[in-house]
Amino acid sequence: MCGIWALFGSDECLSVQCTSAMKIAHRGPDAFRFENINGFTNCCFGFHRLAIVDQLYGMQPIRIKKFPYLWLVYNGEIYNHHTLKERFEFTDYQTKVDGEILLHLYERFGIQKMASLLDGVFAFVLLDTANRKVFLGRDTYGVRPLFKLLTDDGFLAVCSEAKGLTDITHSMSSPPKITPFLPGHFEVFDLKPTGKVGSIQMDRFHCCTQEPNHAAYDTVERLPSGFVPETVKSNIRSLFENAVRKRLMAHRRIGCLLSGGLDSSLVAATLVKLAKEEKLKYPIQTFAIGAEDSPDILAARKVASYIGSEHHEVNFTPEEGLKAVEEVIFHLETYDITTIRASVGMYLVSKYIREKTDSVVIFSGEGSDELTQGYIYFHKAPTPKAAAEDSVRLLKELYLFDVLRADRTTSAHGLELRVPFLDHRFTAYYLSLPEEMRQPKDGVEKHLLRDSFKGLNLIPDEILWRRKEAFSDGMMSVKKSWYNSLQDQMESEVNDFQLEKSPKTFPFLPPRTKEAYFYRQVFEKLYPGQAEWLSHYWMPRWINATDPSARTLSIYKPDKDQ
Repeated sequence: MCGIWALFGSDECLSVQCTSAMKIAHRGPDAFRFENINGFTNCCFGFHRLAIVDQLYGMQPIRIKKFPYLWLVYNGEIYNHHTLKERFEFTDYQTKVDGEILLHLYERFGIQKMASLLDGVFAFVLLDTANRKVFLGRDTYGVRPLFKLLTDDGFLAVCSEAKGLTDITHSMSSPPKITPFLPGHFEVFDLKPTGKVGSIQMDRFHCCTQEPNHAAYDTVERLPSGFVPETVKSNIRSLFENAVRKRLMAHRRIGCLLSGGLDSSLVAATLVKLAKEEKLKYPIQTFAIGAEDSPDILAARKVASYIGSEHHEVNFTPEEGLKAVEEVIFHLETYDITTIRASVGMYLVSKYIREKTDSVVIFSGEGSDELTQGYIYFHKAPTPKAAAEDSVRLLKELYLFDVLRADRTTSAHGLELRVPFLDHRFTAYYLSLPEEMRQPKDGVEKHLLRDSFKGLNLIPDEILWRRKEAFSDGMMSVKKSWYNSLQDQMESEVNDFQLEKSPKTFPFLPPRTKEAYFYRQVFEKLYPGQAEWLSHYWMPRWINATDPSARTLSIYKPDKDQ
């Protein structure tokens, strides 16, 4: 991860404003730069670097001699930058940084085509001083975060995390609104001589259901068409393996989170397989967290032994988890219940990785549940069409929940997250399949994905067909779930009177449980008046759910070995 920060049209001292940029220093522990923009004394960029590619010359803002009027700060990885460079015969490359491709694409094609040709995850601020334009953009699923603050008089502040904007000072009649930048969109601003801006265009450049424009230049062979089951399963395997392969782009050590569930196991097994083919000079490290003999720990241990990874287990106790809750909410910038529950384990395992190992680039299985209808409530979908529509909804909301969790918990410890299940081509193909083919089958969620890898011996069969278990649930035994420990603790933290008055205390999205009330209290202490950063709580559909945990649902059935 890296952290980007930019101001346009500030009426306060930039050296004072710069202190806000330091709130996201954890995202880039390797280097920091603060740079004023030539000719605009009230505009500047801030950048925290986590060096993954071109460690010597990859500092930002990126500026090259060929286009001296362009300034770029971005957080992300462009996996097809070599392909695009060769395809369009770009010359005079100045660095080996993947992000330099944005400057060449923009100069030749403009912002719309530039954004649509990028195969990767990214959030960027691009400044064109020659044409007096500022551009913001964010990848399809919002894997990389981006927030903006725009005042009525045209002051614009941008940051990778909202916390980097909360203390920005500017003369204004009312508090400005800090909003997440919409994934899959770009925005164009006119830059005035004063440094202030005016928004003139906001457009979508890619939606998850569309075949991405960059697919025309992909190195993957053209896939066989049609919906014959064997053809579909072969295509799924090819696209998934390619999604993992392209994400091997790194000059730092690669590792993988491994819960022992289907998704992380497929990622880890494919990663180990490709690492051997690519002759990486080190073994792939895998990381599991959970209570001793919890379902996830046991399953992950089995997978790691099977695939031959260098496996690490992090012991999780409820007491340690409870101590970390406030830190986790600080990094998450949310009070969503299930997001916080799942984030505690991911935060603690990321802390272990940073402190005890040299792995920096971390693969994970985020996005699969949304794409492949993995949540057990999909068994209750009234129709295949309803299930398919909800799958797309979940993908579009990832930046508010699972992707937010994965980004913040890893970046808090200076790690970089890679999520192959959210590869553009893989998701577009999967969503193009018939609705009936994608829904749960024979009482098994993700049936198509599982069946696609059946008989390949990539992972153990019992893992391939292991029932869905939420990360925050699988860390503990069925008898005493993590959410049970949290709720027990909150009984002493929040009293009945407080909960009864919660609609008055918190009129926006009032908490309905003591656990939710506690999270909201902590959030309001850290980020007062910012409740609208969360638009709604994550909750299962089509079932009478009062809690987001799958273990509370009437249709939940644990594996027989749990």
